[in-house]
Amino acid sequence: MKKISNKTKSLAVKEDSHIPKREFYSQVQEILSQARSRAYRSVNFIMVEAYWNVGRLIVEEEQKGRRRAGYGKNLVKSLADRLTSEFGKGFTQTNLWYMRQFFWPSQFSTHCVEN
Repeated sequence: MKKISNKTKSLAVKEDSHIPKREFYSQVQEILSQARSRAYRSVNFIMVEAYWNVGRLIVEEEQKGRRRAGYGKNLVKSLADRLTSEFGKGFTQTNLWYMRQFFWPSQFSTHCVEN
């Protein structure tokens, strides 16, 4: 069996010049299914990391070195408006607040300890 390598996993491909049509299709289908699944996982991880970083930037911009934020609602509203006009759906005020909460260290630490 020949392997098509990637940094993380490899996809197995049978090395045979006379593969029955059903088996051939099944092998192609399996390669594409595995690749698609791995791509979804990679994209999902990258987006989770991006949302965490957006939350971090919101908190840092709100705090500006202070213990408490002074203008979070206005910041999130204007950011939501601008991101929605540029990137489309998914960047509502509510979603940005979720990203902020996702980053917020004290909430995240408490949640991990309680569970």
